[in-house]
Amino acid sequence: MVRGLYTSGWSMMANSKKMDIIANNLANVNTNAYKKDTVVFESFPEVLTKRINDAGSRLNPSGTVGTMELSSDVGEVFTYYNQGVLASTGNKLDFAIKDSDSAFFTVQAMDGEGNIGEYYTRDGAFTLNENGQLVTMTGYAVLGENGPIFLASDDFIVERDGTIIQNGEVVDRLLIREFTDTTTLRKIGLNLVMRTDETQEREFTGQVQQGFLEQSNVNVVKEMVDMINVMRAYEANQKALQAIDGTLELAVNQVGAVK
Repeated sequence: MVRGLYTSGWSMMANSKKMDIIANNLANVNTNAYKKDTVVFESFPEVLTKRINDAGSRLNPSGTVGTMELSSDVGEVFTYYNQGVLASTGNKLDFAIKDSDSAFFTVQAMDGEGNIGEYYTRDGAFTLNENGQLVTMTGYAVLGENGPIFLASDDFIVERDGTIIQNGEVVDRLLIREFTDTTTLRKIGLNLVMRTDETQEREFTGQVQQGFLEQSNVNVVKEMVDMINVMRAYEANQKALQAIDGTLELAVNQVGAVK
């Protein structure tokens, strides 16, 4: 019965984590180019069970009773990088990446330690700051192949390969990174991702669409269905835990009573 308490408790914790992920997906359904997350469950590793009071026993000096499994736990949070719907905005400062799920715009940002580095985003809602520099809505510099991009005005053309043309001259080309395996990327917040030591690049195979923005790839209906399933699983484990707790209470207060 005690094992049942642990099993139900761990399942409730795992479902609580999944509910947090679903809630975050729903909260970002209108965030440009947001990529949905999902929880991958894994079997909880076996735990070596010991009886502390038997540690000094001659028959069982180790105190080992056996092993115990505690249901399932969250193994990882997996991100779906499939392309969202492209919506036309007519704004020349809006860009979207088409026909490639693993390509990203490159921006320059500062980490928590004050170091400036490269980060990546699918959100192409850009603007010009007071210096004519192309930046994200949060103020991060959008990088071209020659560094930060500066424009004389918002009247320019971006070709499918990311080349920026203004007044008939090539200004720069958007620095677009395409990766071989998106599972090696890590979300860091603010709609940005970063590479890891396992991340590898390849040639850009998609195309840039000016005047479009990529929408979130979250399916609201599916997320709501998943939320209902998680709630039911949580409630089922809660009822099981309450039933076991009630049985233990009877065992202690009635069965174990000495008259």
